[in-house]
Amino acid sequence: MNDLKAKLARHLMALSYAQGEVTLTSGRKSDYYFDCKQTALHPEGGYLIGKLFLELLKGSGAQGVAGMTLGADPLVTSVSVLSHLEGCPLPGMIIRKASKGHGTNQYLEGLKNFQPGATVALLEDVVTTGGTLKTSAERLRAAGFSVGSVLCVLDREEGGRELLSQAGLGLTPIFTRNELLAAARG
Repeated sequence: MNDLKAKLARHLMALSYAQGEVTLTSGRKSDYYFDCKQTALHPEGGYLIGKLFLELLKGSGAQGVAGMTLGADPLVTSVSVLSHLEGCPLPGMIIRKASKGHGTNQYLEGLKNFQPGATVALLEDVVTTGGTLKTSAERLRAAGFSVGSVLCVLDREEGGRELLSQAGLGLTPIFTRNELLAAARG
């Protein structure tokens, strides 16, 4: 697993990490930007993320994976496809930011692949405040699902873990910012 993390760190630093002041989705200012989609949509980068998430999910009791569109879309797809190839199939579900507004007017896509009450692992690319994951968990719970593991590629360590803890959710990142910078150097 350490070899996979080292390879992923190199991809993330080359494709997803940029120094410089930016305004984040949360409205906060930061001295770096992390665009995980660049790595998650790369063939090897997507494989590495999916493989590491699958390793973290072993023994978790997850019966599927879900995440908020758009950041989690490639993550959910990667884990779901790799889980099939490894003989431990986990269906995927995408959580909309807003309901469709037509048809069934739902927030969740992929419902027919899940049993009622299934335990779902939440996936996220970057966690800053934890607000997106909290909303995702609320939508899954409202639909009758149980939320198990909560995984992310990068925890910015800016309050997200604490907010999730208050909502009864634990957070397991592949990297924190400092771990990512150290892994990329090593």
